[in-house]
Amino acid sequence: MPIPEDVTGEEIDKDVRQELQSLPKTLAEDVAKNLVMVARLIDEDPEGAYGYSKVALRLASRVAAVREAAGFAAYANQKYAEALAEFRAARRMTGSAELWPLMADCERGLGRPEKALDMAGAPEVHKLDKAGQVEMRLVAAGARRDMGQLDAAIVTLQSPELASNSVQPWTARLRYAYADALLAAGREGEAREWFAKAVEADRDGSTDASDRLAEMDGVEFVDAFDESDDTNGDDVDLEAVDIEDKDRDDKDRDDEDEVDEDGKG
Repeated sequence: MPIPEDVTGEEIDKDVRQELQSLPKTLAEDVAKNLVMVARLIDEDPEGAYGYSKVALRLASRVAAVREAAGFAAYANQKYAEALAEFRAARRMTGSAELWPLMADCERGLGRPEKALDMAGAPEVHKLDKAGQVEMRLVAAGARRDMGQLDAAIVTLQSPELASNSVQPWTARLRYAYADALLAAGREGEAREWFAKAVEADRDGSTDASDRLAEMDGVEFVDAFDESDDTNGDDVDLEAVDIEDKDRDDKDRDDEDEVDEDGKG
């Protein structure tokens, strides 16, 4: 796949660059460029990112960072079985539990919420940092909802992180998930409160909390520039209006000239 000229491979994280040092120099550069393209495209063009991840995988399948990138690209394309396999491979290579929540969410994607819940109670969870533990909580709550256990999902999300007033990278998503679960359970008043709290924490627009809040408040957004929307129900020919105005002005001037001539006579 083509690599844009502005991509050098130097853009990758230094830890990944260090991993690639086990490869011949030219090969390492090619792999790095493909990994840069995966990171660049994964949000806006996940299918394109997936294509570049397959190239990197073909070039260096024994590099953990490559397997992890392939997992993320597959996950973004909802290829959960493939993503799970790549995440497992990366975990075997590194021994890290960092990918555990994503692996559990792949189990959800494969229709196995019970397996995701088992993973939420596994010892690996205690090895996660705070962000990873919150992510695991979100996955577990999602699994409860998959199983129709709304009340249990709500309880799962209730945590010190949810109650905290400090805003962390995960705060908006945690509050949003809680609001959404409350709404699904018919607790609209509480749901509105937590959607509002999610909006307060959502500094980078990672959720659509503001839209959900507006929807609950009955706010309807109308495109002011929609040319098909005519409040009078009639099409207005602006050119015809301009001509009529010009004709009217010309007639007024002719009338004034006649008055002036009569006055002189």
